[in-house]
Order: sequence, then C-alpha cells, then structure tokens
Amino acid sequence: MANSPTTFRGEPAGPDGPDWDHAASLHRADDGGGVLGDFKAIRHGTIAELVALVMALPETDRSRYAVIKEGARQLTHKEIAELAARPDFPGRQE
Repeated sequence: MANSPTTFRGEPAGPDGPDWDHAASLHRADDGGGVLGDFKAIRHGTIAELVALVMALPETDRSRYAVIKEGARQLTHKEIAELAARPDFPGRQE
C-alpha cells in the first residue's frame, strides 16, 4: 500500500499522512502532459524530494512547475506549498 494514490486536501493516506516516498516527476506546469508526458519530465524523484526542490526556487518561479504523482494526478504549485507547510513534511525547515 506504500504507493497507493492519495489526496492531499485534508484527507491523509492513512494514519501517517501522505506517502512522501511515492514516485513522482517534476514538469513545467504548461507542458500539456498527455500520452508522452513522461518524456517531458524535468526530474524524477519522490514527492518529498520534488516538493523540496520546488520550494527551494524563488517564489516568483514556483508557479511554473507542477509535480505529477505516478499513477495519480498533477499537484499545482499551491498544493505543493500546502504539502511543504505540513508539520510532517520531511524537508520542513523551521
């Protein structure tokens, strides 16, 4: 069950929240996705790694990117910021 699709709008994956190790890819938000969307990926990694990467960008650049959860859906820059703000986010910096 470690890689089962989840939602992030206040609905945890289970008792431990989101699966931060779920496979994902980083894309330009306007790349169009589609059947060949995986070939347009900028980087592959876990959700935690890619959320941290986007949040390390200047705030003005973050809206240019999206994280696509493998087997699920696209996370917008607003959802990425929400994930980064969670107290259980592995890359959280106080």
